[in-house]
Amino acid sequence: MIQTKAYAADAATAPLAPFQLERREVGPHDVLIEILFCGVCHSDVHQVRDEWGGSTFPMVPGHEIVGRITQVGDHVKNFKAGDLAGVGCMVDTCRTCSNCEQGLEQYCETHISFTYNSTLQDRQTRTYGGYSNQIVVDENYVLHVSDKLDLAGVAPLLCAGITTYSPLRQWNAGPGKRVGVVGLGGLGHMAVKLAAAMGAEVTVLSTSSSKEADAKALGAHKFVVTKDAEQLKATQNYFDLIINTVGANIDFNAYLMLLRLDGTMVMVGLPPEAPQIGIFPLVGQRRRLAGSHIGGIKETQEMLDFCAEHNIVSDVEVINIDYINEAYERMIKSDVKYRFVIDLATL
Repeated sequence: MIQTKAYAADAATAPLAPFQLERREVGPHDVLIEILFCGVCHSDVHQVRDEWGGSTFPMVPGHEIVGRITQVGDHVKNFKAGDLAGVGCMVDTCRTCSNCEQGLEQYCETHISFTYNSTLQDRQTRTYGGYSNQIVVDENYVLHVSDKLDLAGVAPLLCAGITTYSPLRQWNAGPGKRVGVVGLGGLGHMAVKLAAAMGAEVTVLSTSSSKEADAKALGAHKFVVTKDAEQLKATQNYFDLIINTVGANIDFNAYLMLLRLDGTMVMVGLPPEAPQIGIFPLVGQRRRLAGSHIGGIKETQEMLDFCAEHNIVSDVEVINIDYINEAYERMIKSDVKYRFVIDLATL
């Protein structure tokens, strides 16, 4: 076994603290990655504090991983020692269900082995995430990372980036399309950058007028203050697609009314309570309310290549690992622009 340093939570009420774990030896199809940076996702907080239920401890969070490969198995074909590599939200799936066979591993019908707080395909071996100095992953679930981009800024692309890229691609964001982005946080700022790079007209929908300058700097063409009834009314029947990144309870019906005929609002934020959805906003213009989950390996690689081509990274604040508990508290208060990233050299 490979001795690995990490930070872990021992319980839902415990702070993250130094921890030692054992990674498996590098198998024939595995790569060993020295982790350089790991993004801090809001879902890390939810799972560490067992806010979604089902958390297992000790827990090592982290699923926005960028590093350098230091060892490869004998049968590895697509990577070599020295390559930059990324690992996102999953490290394995069943590979045989219809979704996996289509390259939609994120919708595996059997068992997704998430990068942490999960189990491998044997349903027994625990997974531990990227708040650690190294990780062993099957090459089929590892991504190539360009050396053209800032690696700290690349890390959040492995979750925030693909979570917003996937619905933009699925619903054909591009020239001639009007895209609204609800919320301007870790997910929202990536949705703005990506949709603008795809050639869509991008509008940020926010409760706070103070975010307008930031939205425009990120690439938004327009800005709507949703607390202003007149601005909201003027935007009805306007958007082809709305990416809703907000993880709080909001009036979905008001946003559905902003969609034009056959428009779609896609949820990527995770509100804690079931929303109240009116039927009339849907049937009036044949509108749709949908959800979207990360992306498969092929699509995630496509996203990383797209970002390298268009020079897109997340806006990040790089922190030392021993600052992680303070970072959690600040993130809950939305006191970060727009993603914390851990420098694992500080572990």
